[in-house]
Amino acid sequence: MSSDQIVAQLKSLFHHGLGVADPINCVPPYLPEKPKGRVLVISAGKAAASMAHAVEQSWGDDLEGIAVTRYGHGKECKSIEVIEAAHPVPDNRGEIAAKKLLEVANTLHEDDLLLCLISGGGSALLGLAAEGLTFEDKKAINKALLASGAPIGEMNVVRKHLSAIKGGRLAKAAYPAKILTMAISDVPGDDPSIIASGPTVPDESTSQEALEIIDRYGISIPDHVRAHLNSSVSETPKPGDKIFEKSEVVMVAKPADMVNSVCEKAENLGFNVINLGADIEGEASEVGQEQAKMALEYQANMKDGDKPIAIISGGETTVTIKGEGGKGGRNCEYILSLAVALDGAPNIHALACDTDGIDGSEDVAGAIITPDTVERAELTGYSAKEMLAKHDSYTLFQSIGDLYKTGPTLTNVNDLRIIYITKNG
Repeated sequence: MSSDQIVAQLKSLFHHGLGVADPINCVPPYLPEKPKGRVLVISAGKAAASMAHAVEQSWGDDLEGIAVTRYGHGKECKSIEVIEAAHPVPDNRGEIAAKKLLEVANTLHEDDLLLCLISGGGSALLGLAAEGLTFEDKKAINKALLASGAPIGEMNVVRKHLSAIKGGRLAKAAYPAKILTMAISDVPGDDPSIIASGPTVPDESTSQEALEIIDRYGISIPDHVRAHLNSSVSETPKPGDKIFEKSEVVMVAKPADMVNSVCEKAENLGFNVINLGADIEGEASEVGQEQAKMALEYQANMKDGDKPIAIISGGETTVTIKGEGGKGGRNCEYILSLAVALDGAPNIHALACDTDGIDGSEDVAGAIITPDTVERAELTGYSAKEMLAKHDSYTLFQSIGDLYKTGPTLTNVNDLRIIYITKNG
């Protein structure tokens, strides 16, 4: 098989994974019968509009509600209002949308249903600060967290305790209505309190934990923010609170569903599949080095006639910015690290992409490497090692045409990494 054919197959496997998590496929099977009373649909995240659209396709368009999603991630809905806002650093449209969500949730009564559709990205999109804090406070702290290398779970602990809507506070506003939360998970472990910072679920984290995270990463915060986190008003609703008595959470798509389905597809295509799971975390460049070593070891042990090997993994790595930093998200950083560590090893190709189509804040899903990636980069004047050290993977892959642009996919189940290995010789 030629290099171009291998690359095409890698892309095909990625798109197969996207189909598993497409809301039009994964939402309807989990919807109950449409209730007779009032139904309010509230949706937040990168898949918010597509999830709302899937509900309208199943329940009809005689609904009411609001869907808040990232710019460019909208999808036409007939009765549910779609609002686009900024991600990953929030803007005032997200703040306005969050206020509207809270206001309409406060109109619900005991016999009503709040259908809450949650996906990754919802935390930044619902940028409403707690009373006494400003939008600028939250925006600055969120930006610092994104650059700190903190995992998403820790970032969301901080976000919850600075928010008027996250960490179960939307459920508090909707009480005593029934709440059904349908979630597309983008976090390792599928903890509903982490996805979009859990606006409708109990929160076990504390304000003191939020302060510890801020201090651990050396994030500077104003005195009034610190005073807020040291006060009882910053605490979130906890497990056992009566506001959650009529609340249910259903996971309609998980990273493991996507990874396992891609593995099954690869096996059907004749690969010997190594499934590393969907919960891999850590520094992107370090994960790239580790998986390069693994790929080389598997290749060294291959015999004539062996099937091609596919090492497949999901999860969410992090990038800790050192110095000014360049362009490139965690998938581009991972796969550039992989290429550097492989050092031109023949017969190894790889793809690393974010399933939302956005690798960090860039306009690409990720990138693809071939055995000659490092060599081709050098011909354009770029040292792969130097660009990796500067966190400027995007620029390198752009120079050789190996960025992979899908546009917004309207779903989000974390990253997919595939390493394709055939025998040398």
